[in-house]
Amino acid sequence: MSERTGPAAAASGVVVSRHGEHVVEVMLDRPQALNAISTSMAHELIAAMHELARDDGTRAVVLSSSSGRAFCVGADLKERADFSDDDLLRQRPVIREMFASVRELPMPAIAAVEGFALGGGFELALSCDVIVADSTAVFGLTEVTVGLVPGGGGTQLLARRVGGGAASELVLSGRTVDADEAARRGLVDRLVAKGRARQEALALADAVAANSPIAVRAAKRALRATLGGDIKSGLDVEDAAWHAVAVSDDRREGIAAFTEKRKPIWPAR
Repeated sequence: MSERTGPAAAASGVVVSRHGEHVVEVMLDRPQALNAISTSMAHELIAAMHELARDDGTRAVVLSSSSGRAFCVGADLKERADFSDDDLLRQRPVIREMFASVRELPMPAIAAVEGFALGGGFELALSCDVIVADSTAVFGLTEVTVGLVPGGGGTQLLARRVGGGAASELVLSGRTVDADEAARRGLVDRLVAKGRARQEALALADAVAANSPIAVRAAKRALRATLGGDIKSGLDVEDAAWHAVAVSDDRREGIAAFTEKRKPIWPAR
């Protein structure tokens, strides 16, 4: 690995490293919190992705984790436990921009998933073009279990991967799936041995970077247009759904139950 480079290199939540000339690794680095996405971490990831988007020398990006226990467990619910409704709504544009900054990279992005990829963590992986996972990976869009809906593109990106019915079953149940089921159902693109996701993702990035950068970027645009449909409208619908529940009593109870390690008692209607 080369020396850490870029403005995010010294930040606490995201580490950027260049591998050779044309491959950059963006590593989520809050292992003590299983890479839960805090507001500051979201800002760091946005800064890293925006810089890479302007870098013509970068031909492939790998999004990885410093912890073998988790790729990312989603939003930092401990931070949010002290949020007012206004705090949560103020954070929302930052979180949306974070996911968009990954989705809108002009060069291919490859997620290297080991351990848990839950909620927004799974959505970060889905925001990439390819997901490489090892045998320890666990995936789930678990937002409904804490009174929310996926708000990082999960309702749109998962449905585009596995179809509406399969996506509905996973989103509406909030259940998690192990690596084998994820591979069978098309949630991941390449399943590798334990501890090998990062190395395999970097090798794939090297293969991508060896190709014509103009052709690869053009192919990515074409693939996204073909597979994505009108994703912007879908994301706007998802955002409206998120806002509808974000300041609800269900969301407050869900976060409280999570923090107190108990089952939620959903308010009567």
